[in-house]
Amino acid sequence: MSEAASPARSPVVAGTPAGPIPPTRPSASPVPRTGKLDDRGVVRHDSVHAAAWRARGAVKIEKEADAGVVRLDGTVTVGGDLTADSLTTNGSLEVGGRIEIDGVVKVDGSLRTIGAMHAVEGTFRGTVKVGGRLTVDRRLAARGLLVAASVQGNAVTLEGAVDVPGEITAQSLDAVLDRDSRLGAVRARSVVLRGKVPNLVEKVLQRAVSVTVDRVEADTVSLEGVDVEFVRSPALVLGRDCHVTMLEGTVVGRHPTSDIGPRSKSAPPYGLRR
Repeated sequence: MSEAASPARSPVVAGTPAGPIPPTRPSASPVPRTGKLDDRGVVRHDSVHAAAWRARGAVKIEKEADAGVVRLDGTVTVGGDLTADSLTTNGSLEVGGRIEIDGVVKVDGSLRTIGAMHAVEGTFRGTVKVGGRLTVDRRLAARGLLVAASVQGNAVTLEGAVDVPGEITAQSLDAVLDRDSRLGAVRARSVVLRGKVPNLVEKVLQRAVSVTVDRVEADTVSLEGVDVEFVRSPALVLGRDCHVTMLEGTVVGRHPTSDIGPRSKSAPPYGLRR
């Protein structure tokens, strides 16, 4: 396939929003937030409704938790939805419903929610698993493992490993992935995707990191060490060890180790393709 399979269409990313789409917010809790709650050690509550909530130890909430400033250290389980003005969690947090944060969420450790998650801004370090859509209005920076059904953000920075089978929609996406990852459709103004480029020994032993992407649509795209099924962009830069099966647009830079076009269905020895 030629490097310009068809004339570039401009501007691309027709589906990219001008700004974050406001999430569908859960209904406000009928119970008012009152007082400050400070949990220490092993604690169990039916529900939480507090102006501020501090937890240190092993805490279990049977139903919902609704609070202003929330800081959690240790192992915390919430059976229903978790809503807060801000959330800082160090340790392990598991939520049986959805998470709605009106401000900033900071995760250092692990967070898992069965439902969707929304925050104004997010900083994740460790493992974050969202059963539904992850929406961050402003900046999302995730380092470690991020798993979500889909991601909506503004400026999205990812480092480590990602498993997002649905859409990633943002103004900009910058991802450096050094572990096996998969992404569905990526739509943004600017996209930079860099997988770990294997050394010669890793290639011979077939121990290279696998980063696969179904589709990328953006005004500018830079790829390295990734395998993308389809790319639409008027300005595509192909770095080292990059493969694009189908291209609609123009290649403005290309490393000799990158290639465009269908590959053999059977994995060939390194350096051989048909």
